[in-house]
Amino acid sequence: MNISEAADRLSRELPCHRVEILQGRLTATPHADGTHALVLTWLITALYAAGARQEGLKYLQAIGLRLPSGPEDFAIPDLSLVESDYRDAHVEKNCFAPHIFRMVVEVTSSNWSDDLGTKVDCYAQAGIPVYLVADRRHDEVVLHTDPRGGEYRSRKAFKRGTSVPLPESLGVTLDLPVDRLLDGDEG
Repeated sequence: MNISEAADRLSRELPCHRVEILQGRLTATPHADGTHALVLTWLITALYAAGARQEGLKYLQAIGLRLPSGPEDFAIPDLSLVESDYRDAHVEKNCFAPHIFRMVVEVTSSNWSDDLGTKVDCYAQAGIPVYLVADRRHDEVVLHTDPRGGEYRSRKAFKRGTSVPLPESLGVTLDLPVDRLLDGDEG
């Protein structure tokens, strides 16, 4: 059985887990908590209010991103901002080619080390322009931009009480409050 077959089998046997292959390593992460879901819901609302759809973008949860780090590698970001014609970049199963992704977002949970390490490398190698991590373990938000040569040239950490300005290159102008990215909607 190859690793892709093992991932499919694990997905069937652990239906409440997110299964990914990162740098040739099979990972399975349990579903996240309610705060995690609130963060994503709030972020989708903020992207909508900023006019992402009018700019030809879609914001999607849990779609696969084919990674160049290995022949069967893929990730399933918590949230992705993609080109509206993303369906034309379908590779296989629920995975899409990296070029349609403008931003990926991860909200840390039990797999925080992957979000802060392995996925930084994988997303940079894939050329994802913006990688945003709501790092609940370390109580900060990290913005990675400018992927070149397989690594992000810019890494900025933001603490509570500040906002994360999304790069204009995304096509939407938006400052995201760190507290909201860590805690979700206030009510």
